[in-house]
Amino acid sequence: MNAIEFSLLIGMASLVAGFLGSLTGLGGGVVIVPLLALAFKVDIHYAIGASLVSVIATSSGSAAAYVRKGYSNIRIGMLLEIATTLGAIMGAFLAAGTPTKAIAIVFGMVLLFSAAVSTRKRNPPPTDEPKDRLASMLRLDGSYPDDGIKHPYHVRRVPLGFGLMFGAGTLSGLLGIGSGAVKVLAMDEAMLIPFKVSTTTSNFMIGVTAAASAGIYLSRGYIDPAIAMPVTLGVLAGSMLGTQFLMRAKTKAIRIIFAVVIAMLGMEMIYSGLTGRL
Repeated sequence: MNAIEFSLLIGMASLVAGFLGSLTGLGGGVVIVPLLALAFKVDIHYAIGASLVSVIATSSGSAAAYVRKGYSNIRIGMLLEIATTLGAIMGAFLAAGTPTKAIAIVFGMVLLFSAAVSTRKRNPPPTDEPKDRLASMLRLDGSYPDDGIKHPYHVRRVPLGFGLMFGAGTLSGLLGIGSGAVKVLAMDEAMLIPFKVSTTTSNFMIGVTAAASAGIYLSRGYIDPAIAMPVTLGVLAGSMLGTQFLMRAKTKAIRIIFAVVIAMLGMEMIYSGLTGRL
């Protein structure tokens, strides 16, 4: 197989990964990294580096639309980006000294967690809890549009969300994914932010988080243009197709299929890590 054929195959695989990732809001990184490592035998550090570049591209493209429509909460995103960026830098430094098999096992566990999160039933946040004093001081409360109506919401437990975001950023830098599942879970469950706001704000944040760690991977030579370019183009095209498809599809069935796929990838990553195949 020559270089052009290899790039085309990676590009097509990345398109599928971006398509699947956009349907659940978890991003293509959760699919493309194990796919590159297991199917294409790419060193996992180079797979992570390519994934980080694709995360920056896809986040930048869709975040602007969500901000324009009034879903993303910029103040929350800017605050929590402090935690995710610091975590991403730490994760990138940890990746250099972490054995490949350990990264594979951790990645597999995150994939299994993401599979569970992508299918869980989401309940609306309670409205009877008192306002959070810190959130009020930082003016984090806001509203989002739904069927032409503005729905106000109140942010709670800011320190807990900030701490969880540091962990999400560390996973992002270590594994080369947007860690959207952890970010959404932190905002949705810990900070009681409505799901539409948490997913769009997470999308706004992951590009900055990925950029912080991508610089470290680049300085260490782990971003190969021959891999990163087709991955980025494929994931970007796949995510755009997935967004259009999502408007007409039955998301429940898609989420189940996606959960099964990444759960299988997760188990394969754990097995490969334990047996030293990566």
